Amino acid sequence: MRVMIVVTHLLGTGHLARALTLARAYSTAGHDITVVSGGLPVPHFDAGGVHLAQLPPLRSDGTDFTTLLDADGMEATARYRTDRITRLLDLFRSDPPDVLITELFPFGRRTLRDEFSALLEAAHGTVVFASVRDILAPPSKPAKAAFADEMVQRHYAGVLVHADPQIITLDRSWPVSDRLAPHLHYTGFVAPPAPVHDTARGEDVVVSAGGGSVGDAIFETALAAGAAQPDRRWHLLVGGDPDRRAHLSRRASPNVRVEAPRADFRALLARAAASVSMCGYNTALDLLQTGTPAVIIPFDDGHEVEQSLRAEALGALPGIAVLRQAELTPEALQNALLHCTAEVRAPRQRGMDGAAETVRITQHLWNTRHGTA
Repeated sequence: MRVMIVVTHLLGTGHLARALTLARAYSTAGHDITVVSGGLPVPHFDAGGVHLAQLPPLRSDGTDFTTLLDADGMEATARYRTDRITRLLDLFRSDPPDVLITELFPFGRRTLRDEFSALLEAAHGTVVFASVRDILAPPSKPAKAAFADEMVQRHYAGVLVHADPQIITLDRSWPVSDRLAPHLHYTGFVAPPAPVHDTARGEDVVVSAGGGSVGDAIFETALAAGAAQPDRRWHLLVGGDPDRRAHLSRRASPNVRVEAPRADFRALLARAAASVSMCGYNTALDLLQTGTPAVIIPFDDGHEVEQSLRAEALGALPGIAVLRQAELTPEALQNALLHCTAEVRAPRQRGMDGAAETVRITQHLWNTRHGTA
């Protein structure tokens, strides 16, 4: 099959990371795959074997997802947005895919409704799927859920829910109507292959906050906690502007290392003594696959609830401590690390093959549509 995944990450980078994991699974299975990215480029992400096409990038103004900024940090103009639509449709029409996957839309990214709607109209006759993570931002009004239901009915062959229903189902965060329920296909979690590592752990506490520009409170608290524990090594992986890293580095004690996010992050995490992080989808899977003791601090700015819901589920597992941002202090972080490192959690293997299952589901439905099943 020729497959196209369209994704725009606006704040963190998890949406693009998941799309690339799916894309590699399609490539491994012998399909032609294109990922169209509408967020800022992420140079340290591995796109090997995947055709990655870039739209004029957008990002949110912090947690204000109604105000979108262009590549220069200015509010995106109508012309800039129109240029995105033109580029998107040109990519689609130059090599029309057999299968189109829209990441998050129509359950989110409603600020990009015009470009997704134009794409869906152009995709008449293409087998279309929506791709969503385990937990969505609950709709603030019934009209948003009704919009998603209507779009799925009109344009989509199915909704790929990247979760294990034995752990969490979509109705934990989204009102699944009788119209929507028959369209849901649970794939399991979309995770890269588990990193190979020794059973022995190192001494570093690895502190991360995704690949974007959020997490300042976590990094500042880790700096203070590191200074108070000179006998423990701390390793901070800080995304965003290089000046941000330089500012932290100048104030770091000798046992605290600050650097940019790394392509080998998962291997680094697998041999860490403990992890301190937020609780995005990909981070949660990294923690499950590696079994690394973890303090998770769910992102809850701007009334965000996704990570808090996920943290509630993970917090029931051994070796995981949950700290709310409002509770975050150097002392609280040190205590949480003592708690999580006192317990052992085996790396999880079950329900982690969501990428391969996504390929299987979409190929089966495409074959059914074409009478080749």
